[in-house]
Amino acid sequence: MKFTTSSFQDNGRIPGEFAFGVPDAKTHVALSHNRNPDFSWSGAPAGTRSFALICHDRDVPSKGDDVNQEGRRIPATLPRVDFYHWVLVDVPPDAVSVKAGEFSDGVTPRGKSGPDGPRGTRQGINDYTGWFASDQEMAGNYFGYDGPCPPWNDTIAHHYVFTLYALDLDKCPVNGIFKGPDVLAAIRGHVLAQSALTGIYSLNPQVKA
Repeated sequence: MKFTTSSFQDNGRIPGEFAFGVPDAKTHVALSHNRNPDFSWSGAPAGTRSFALICHDRDVPSKGDDVNQEGRRIPATLPRVDFYHWVLVDVPPDAVSVKAGEFSDGVTPRGKSGPDGPRGTRQGINDYTGWFASDQEMAGNYFGYDGPCPPWNDTIAHHYVFTLYALDLDKCPVNGIFKGPDVLAAIRGHVLAQSALTGIYSLNPQVKA
């Protein structure tokens, strides 16, 4: 199954317009356009009844002690965990693309609505939901896509993996508010094909991304 995007090169830098935050010389980070990238695909296997699209950052610090702290750096040796940025299911089997900005265009404090999405899709909550849980101005359920905003003092670039799954399911068997791991568990044994693209991003001007 062929999976492509014109928004960034595979294993190349994600442009700032598709990020939640961009570098700022005074404050380290400023809010960005937060548009979802475009994607196109072809060659799905016979029997495909829906698609799912998931984006996760595989390089999130496993401990937050040093995150975005002045005078401190997050060491490259720190163990890393996953952070989910987009969980999209029930994409119709005749769909062949997602347009840039179709599912997200701008930062929405307290999160975008869901789980119902464009074209009969459903979207889970991303992990900004937990990140902003204690922030009175930003707390809420963050459905759909919210782009990269890695710690500005991290010493490594972060890798954002967008994976398209062709499924033998008409509807993903998750209900209510769901997360990335919920979908991955639900589609186990139902994946006919999958293909991934990786984008790289950093807010640290000393890190090449």
